[in-house]
Amino acid sequence: MRARFIFVGLCLATAHAAPAAAGPLAMAPHRASYDLSLAKTGGAKGVESARGRIVFEFTGSACEGYALTFRQVTELTGGDIGSRLSDMRTTTFEEGDGKTFRFNTESRMGQAPTEATDGTAEKIADGIAVRLKKPQPGRATLKGDIAFPTAQMRMLIEAARAGASTSSVKLFDGSEGGKKVYDTFSVIGKPVPHERDGELEQPLRDAGWDKLARWPVSVSYFEEGTQDSQRPVYTLSFELLENGVSRKLRLDYGDFSLSGDLKRLDVMKAQDCPQ
Repeated sequence: MRARFIFVGLCLATAHAAPAAAGPLAMAPHRASYDLSLAKTGGAKGVESARGRIVFEFTGSACEGYALTFRQVTELTGGDIGSRLSDMRTTTFEEGDGKTFRFNTESRMGQAPTEATDGTAEKIADGIAVRLKKPQPGRATLKGDIAFPTAQMRMLIEAARAGASTSSVKLFDGSEGGKKVYDTFSVIGKPVPHERDGELEQPLRDAGWDKLARWPVSVSYFEEGTQDSQRPVYTLSFELLENGVSRKLRLDYGDFSLSGDLKRLDVMKAQDCPQ
């Protein structure tokens, strides 16, 4: 299980209306904690209950680059699967221009050995060049218009502000051994009216972010080349604030899905870029 948050080949489809927000895009450095619970179950996996937590820390700026630390711990239980504990930790750094990306991931399922991925990726003329230290040293070239995660998120916000209703992009985030590209398709809903600001979590209101524009977003992840013929590997839905903060997470793995409720938010200071 992993969280992913969108560009390159951005496809603007039907516009809803005029832009919902104005001014330069600024991603807010912050640390957010989400409590996970079972939202839906069914199918062969036999998941009957779930609990866990996501802790997500995002810092940096367009001039200094963006650093992300992410951890997700999930415990699933059910008659068919018993009790299954997964723990995934990821740290990444992405240059502000979106051209280079460093990634390090450790994941563990139950008592199985920890799986580690460590490497870098760099934009080249016809794709990205990947250099891996783990799981095995090596190099790979992945073809196509491929985005890294923060560039993807920035472009998703820009699409939402422009009134777009969909976007499509190939994404590399270092997962699956550092050799995987996903085709993603995002659906962007209409801006949430401010009459519903009262439903926002107290940490968002305390931060003064209750008047920011926000949109419901659903991002589906497909094996490369299967978007038109196969079900997504999974779908991540959330409500996206224009400063990059997310709430009301839903991680849908097909046979079951998890809800993520924002429980804590720490606002961190942004570094000003030189004029």
